[in-house]
Amino acid sequence: MEQSLPTFETAKKLGLLEEEFEKIKSILGRTPNFTELSIFSVMWSEHCSYKNSIVWLKTLPKSSPRMLAEAGEENAGLVDIGNGLACSFKIESHNHPSAIEPYQGAATGVGGINRDIFTMGARPIAQLNSLRFGNLNSDKTKRLLRGVVKGIGDYGNAFGIPTVGGELYFDDCYNVNPLVNAFSAGIVEVGKTASATAHGVGNPVFIIGSATGKDGIHGATFASEDISEASAEKLPSVQVGDPFQEKLLLEATLEVLATGKVIGMQDMGAAGITCSTSEMSAKGESGMDVWLDKVPTRQANMQPFEILLSESQERMLVVMEKGSEDLIYQICDKWDLYCAQIAKVTDTKRLRYYLNGELVADVPADDLVLGGGAPVYHREYREPAYFQETLKFNIDQVAEPTSFEELKQIAEHLVQHPNICSRRWVSQQYDSMVGTATMTTNAPSDAALVKVKGSDKAIAITVDCNSRYVNANPEEGCAIAVAEAARNIVCSGGEPLAITNCLNFGNPYVPEVYWQFVGAIKGMKKACEKFGTPVTGGNVSFYNQSSDEGPVFPTPTIGMLGLLEQKENATTLAFQKAGDLIYLVGPSKNDINSSEYLYSFRNVKLSPTPAFDLDEEYQVQATVKSLIQQNLIKSAHDLADGGLYIALVESAMPNELGFSIHTNGDFRKDAYLFGESQSRVLVSVDPNQKEDFEALLAAQSTSFEHLGTVHAQLCRIDGETFHAITEVKNLFDTALEKIMQ
Repeated sequence: MEQSLPTFETAKKLGLLEEEFEKIKSILGRTPNFTELSIFSVMWSEHCSYKNSIVWLKTLPKSSPRMLAEAGEENAGLVDIGNGLACSFKIESHNHPSAIEPYQGAATGVGGINRDIFTMGARPIAQLNSLRFGNLNSDKTKRLLRGVVKGIGDYGNAFGIPTVGGELYFDDCYNVNPLVNAFSAGIVEVGKTASATAHGVGNPVFIIGSATGKDGIHGATFASEDISEASAEKLPSVQVGDPFQEKLLLEATLEVLATGKVIGMQDMGAAGITCSTSEMSAKGESGMDVWLDKVPTRQANMQPFEILLSESQERMLVVMEKGSEDLIYQICDKWDLYCAQIAKVTDTKRLRYYLNGELVADVPADDLVLGGGAPVYHREYREPAYFQETLKFNIDQVAEPTSFEELKQIAEHLVQHPNICSRRWVSQQYDSMVGTATMTTNAPSDAALVKVKGSDKAIAITVDCNSRYVNANPEEGCAIAVAEAARNIVCSGGEPLAITNCLNFGNPYVPEVYWQFVGAIKGMKKACEKFGTPVTGGNVSFYNQSSDEGPVFPTPTIGMLGLLEQKENATTLAFQKAGDLIYLVGPSKNDINSSEYLYSFRNVKLSPTPAFDLDEEYQVQATVKSLIQQNLIKSAHDLADGGLYIALVESAMPNELGFSIHTNGDFRKDAYLFGESQSRVLVSVDPNQKEDFEALLAAQSTSFEHLGTVHAQLCRIDGETFHAITEVKNLFDTALEKIMQ
C-alpha cells in the first residue's frame, strides 16, 4: 500500500467534506491512501452519488405496465413498445466540459449518451439535444455555440445516428454556464438486453474499446463544483471523443451480447473504471480483483488513480461467463478494438486494485455507491426573495397595443427572436436522415417521429423546458415542461409513455437554489402522475453557477418518449391547403405572464408562470388524440413560445400558405396573439368535416374557437395584412444566420 497518508486538506481539494472524510476512515477502519481517497471522492461526488438530490428523486413515479428498467438501476431506461420490442432512452448533461472546451465537451456528451443506449443492447436510432447559451450578441456565446453545434454534428454524423430535433434558448443567465443536454433513443428486442451487474465467482472481466489515457481525470468532481476562472485550468477534465471508434464499439458490443455469454456490461462514463467496477459489483453483491497493469493505456507509467479515474471515451466493462474468453477476444479483434481481461469476479464484496502485483487500494463496493454507503443529505431550502416580486405583476401595468403598426412590430420582433426563429443554421449541420427512419425532416410535427423498422410503429420523442417559467415558479414551470412534452407528442399523433430528465440547477448548498430544485421535482411528480408517464431516470447537474453571475435559471429538461402504434397516424403541424378552417382547441386567457413578448419586447423580467391548469391540459390532449384517431384534422400544432401568432406562422410556412383570422374581442390583442397561456392547440380542418369536428369537441366539453381560414399567400389578422408568407418566412429562416455570420 502507498505509504504517505492523506489528510483532510487533501480530501477537501478532492471535493470531500470533513464529515465525509471521517466516514471514509470509519468504513475502512483506517486512514485511506491517496488512491482510495480518490476513489471515494469521485464516487461520492454529486455527479455519481446524487447525494444532495436522491431524497427528492425517490418521490418521482417510477412504474407503469410498460416499464422494463429504470436508469437508476441500469445504464438507461427501458420501455416496452409492444410486438416484442422495447425502447431504451435517456438524457444527460455535459455542461461543464462544454463551457471550457465546447467542441469536445458536446461531442463526448453525444458519445456518452449513445453508449448508455447500446450498453443496454439497443441500437441507437435517433438523438436530440437541448442547448442553452448566454447573450447571442457576445463573441463568447457565438464561439461556444459554434463549437457545441459542430461537436454534436461531427460526432453524430460520423457515428451514423440522426439528430432529429431539439431546442435552443438564449438568456443572459447562461453567459458563464451554457447547458448542453444530449438525448438518445434506441430499439432492442425484449429479453435481449444487458444488465449493469457482476456476479459468478471467477468470471472474467474485460475492458473493451479504446486505450485509457489521462483525459477526463476527476471529470466527475469537476462536474460537481461551480464554474470559475480556475476552471479553464481543468482542461484535462474534458474528455476527447472518437466517433469512428465508437461505431466499431457499437457493433462489437451488440455482437458480444448476441453470444449469450454476457453476465453484465456497463459503459465507462463518469469516474471511468472506478464507477463501472464498483456499481456492477455492488449490484451483483459481489467483488472484483482488478489488475491495473493489464489496462491498455495511452501513456506510460500512469499512476493507479489516473488509470482508475480516467474518463477516456469509447470504453466498456464486460463480465463474461468463464470459458467464453475466446469469443470476446475474437469479436474485438475483428472490430480492431482493444480487449483485455483486467479483473475477475470474487465473493468478497470488495474491490481490490493491484498494480504490478502490489495492492494499491482495497475498498468495499457497496459503500461507494448510491443506495449503499454513499452519503445522503437533506438540504435546507427557502423561498428566494424574487419569488414574491414575480407575484406582484399585473397585466394592467403593460399598456395595450393600440395600433396595427404596433402589433406588426411585436410580430416581427418575435419572428426574428433567437428563442423563436428558425434553427436552420443549427439543423443544417446535423444529418437527420442517416438511417432513413426519420419521418419529420420533410413533414414537420411538434415531436420528432422515427420509424421502428420491421414494424408499423414509430416512436415520438421530444425535449422540452421553458426555464423562464420554471424560474417564475419551479413547481408550475416544471409541470408545464412535462405537459408541453406530452402535448407535442399528442399533436404528432403519439401516446406519451415515459420521461427521462436532465435537472440543471445551481449550487445545492444555496437554500434558494435548492428550493427551486424541490419545487421542480414536486411539479414533475404531479404532472407525470397525471399523464401516466413514469420517470425512467436521467441526470442531475448541479453547480451551474458562478461567483459573478449566480445560478442559471432552474432548467429541468424533460425528454419524453411517445408511441405511434400505426405510423400512418403521424400528424404534421403544417397547414395543408387554402380554404381549410383554422380552429383553436383549448381556452384562451387574458394572460401575458412570462411570455417572450413580455420578457424581451416589454422588458418585464419578473412575472408569474403563464396560466396553466393540469386538468384542463389533460382534457385538451385527450380531445386532440380523439380528433387524430378519427381523422378529423389536417394539422395540429401546440401553442408555446410566442403564442398564437407564432403558431400560425409556423403552421403556414412549410407549404408557403398564409392565414386569415379574427381575434376575440373578449381579450386584449397582445394577450390573444402573443400570450403563452397553456393547454391550447392550433388545428386545421377540411370544411367538409366541420360538423363532425365541432360535434366531437362539444361531446367532450372541450372549449374551442373558429379563428378563420388557411389563406393562399397572406398573413391577415382582423382584415389587416401583416405579411406575405414568403416575407415572414425569410425573416424567420435567416434571423439566426444573420447573427452568427
